[in-house]
Amino acid sequence: MRIESIAVDVIRYESQLARDSAGHAHAGQPSEAHIAMLSVTAEDGTQGHAFAPPELIRSYVVEQYFKKAAIGKPVHAREQIWQDLWLRQRGSGAQLTDRAMAILDQALWDLAGRQLNVPVYQLLGGARDKVKAYASTMCGDEMKGGLSTPEEYAQFAEKLVARGYKGIKLHTWMPPVSFAPSVEMDIRACEAVREAVGPNIALMLDGYHWYNRTDALKIGRALSRLDFAWFEEPMVEDSMESYRWLTQRVDVPVIGPESIAGKYHSRASWVQHNACDILRAGVANGGGITPCLKVAHLAEAFGMDCEIHGNGAANLAVVGAITNCQWYERGLLHPYLDYDKPPAYLNAIADEMDANGNVHMPEGPGLGESINFDYIKNNTLEHY
Repeated sequence: MRIESIAVDVIRYESQLARDSAGHAHAGQPSEAHIAMLSVTAEDGTQGHAFAPPELIRSYVVEQYFKKAAIGKPVHAREQIWQDLWLRQRGSGAQLTDRAMAILDQALWDLAGRQLNVPVYQLLGGARDKVKAYASTMCGDEMKGGLSTPEEYAQFAEKLVARGYKGIKLHTWMPPVSFAPSVEMDIRACEAVREAVGPNIALMLDGYHWYNRTDALKIGRALSRLDFAWFEEPMVEDSMESYRWLTQRVDVPVIGPESIAGKYHSRASWVQHNACDILRAGVANGGGITPCLKVAHLAEAFGMDCEIHGNGAANLAVVGAITNCQWYERGLLHPYLDYDKPPAYLNAIADEMDANGNVHMPEGPGLGESINFDYIKNNTLEHY
């Protein structure tokens, strides 16, 4: 059976997320937002779906790359299609991004699961049916009652622990916040949260991404004293040598890389050069489920954990398929947002959490997203 068609629906819905001038998400007033749903259809009519920002999968990306790589190929030829896309990416300039490749790969995995009536996490290996979730906060802001002070981070952390979380990751302040970046404020926030939640809650820090070595070292030594579980992306990740330098000088585990290109190839270099203690990969920024799983198995071969970056059904499926990942990242969270309320195009969120802080793997076919197709039909702005 072969792939017959690929299409995109751009959908409107209401969102409380706002973006600052640097692109960081914050709580905001309800406003219209847009999301794109990519649909891959097999000859028997079975479909697989994946959601993404519309700018990632414009019509020319679908026509010039997705369709040329996938139409007419066997439904389950995901590796072949991914490798074809990767070769096409080399000559695409900035048109075909890793994040765009990831959307097609997710839809193909969802198609396989829906066609076989099996959850994707089981197709990938089915290592477990639940995982601990850590609460991943939004970046700091200047909103009263939000995440504007170390004390507010501490108050929010107490609420997160009461909700059931056994781990919390702080994203601290970044420009355009007026006082950011600030080594002192980052350390104060970490100290306040540790004091608020006590010694038995795992804490992580994802700091400002452009600190220099000496600033990162100062924060890293503070995190070591506070017994943090890891230190994430304090410096530009293009400089692997800077991370190797930091890893040798702090006790807190250094995790990475999160955002650099190169997929599993660049992450293999980080392992080889001892630039991190915990490897980092994600479906969206790593090119898809297919290459993300390769990174996890690479880490396993070297006796390393591989923590999966980001939330969502696709990342959850990878977490459910591997054993060398301790956490699922749930967020981004903020005092003014209700994470558990699904967007209008979904009937429910894919990563519901129980009172003990565990997220259970979706048991529905495919990626397990419960899609509100009636809403999508009535709120589609563009189809191609």
